[in-house]
Amino acid sequence: MGKWPILDKIEMIDGRIDEKTYEHDLAKLQRHLLDLQVHHLRTGGRVVIGLDGWDAAGKGGLIERLVAGLEPKSTHVWRIGAPTPEEQGRHYLWRFWQRLPPPGNWAIFDRTWYGRVLVERIEGLCSVEAWKRAYHEINEFEHELTDDGVRIVKILVHVSAEEQKRRMIDRLSKPHKRYKVGLEDFRNIAKRKEYLEAYDDMLERTDTDHAPWHVIASDDKMHARLTGLKIVAEEVGKGVELTEQTLDPAIAEAAFKLWGWMPDDGKKDKKNGKKS
Repeated sequence: MGKWPILDKIEMIDGRIDEKTYEHDLAKLQRHLLDLQVHHLRTGGRVVIGLDGWDAAGKGGLIERLVAGLEPKSTHVWRIGAPTPEEQGRHYLWRFWQRLPPPGNWAIFDRTWYGRVLVERIEGLCSVEAWKRAYHEINEFEHELTDDGVRIVKILVHVSAEEQKRRMIDRLSKPHKRYKVGLEDFRNIAKRKEYLEAYDDMLERTDTDHAPWHVIASDDKMHARLTGLKIVAEEVGKGVELTEQTLDPAIAEAAFKLWGWMPDDGKKDKKNGKKS
């Protein structure tokens, strides 16, 4: 208890990273994330990355940079909205069980299974007993996944009220960004105090050793994106020793027969035809 400060008191970082440094660090992190993903492809590991936070906090931009360097066929981004008619008659966690990644894959959730203790709590879409019970259910859900070897990374993207207002007005001012704004956004913003309380409760009651929370202050977008990718790399890379993948001898032989190609460390000596 007491680990988390009141969410709206978290200091907003103004790193003032220059564009060149940002692009360099971003590319480096993306290469490292791809190395980690290839490791999971080889070993059958599974990764679940969940992002929650305010409207216009920057979740979409963070996800865009996260997936930009990954192998697309093994990366699945799930944008979570209101339950479909099929999902409404089932336990709220059912639709998330259906979206868990198969071996070797990464699943990224744009909003998560925490809707029960956030929007459903605030909007009265479930009973008080239901959302209070959900803390235990969610902890058990995550525990089952980590016990089964799934790596879980949970990120809450936080933005100040003033910066959120500026970004929302920017979206409204630009026709190509207006699709991002809906009436529900204004309803949510008007209930910021209630959401702050719900977020604080969520952090306090579901921050566990096996699935800890990471809060990113996102008023500075570039700093927030780099921080988010670092968190994913650190959490997914725990206990992972990255090694260079060896070339299957059968594949090398097939390449030599078809193209006369051999790896640099196995080139044939031109004089005697033997490997040097």
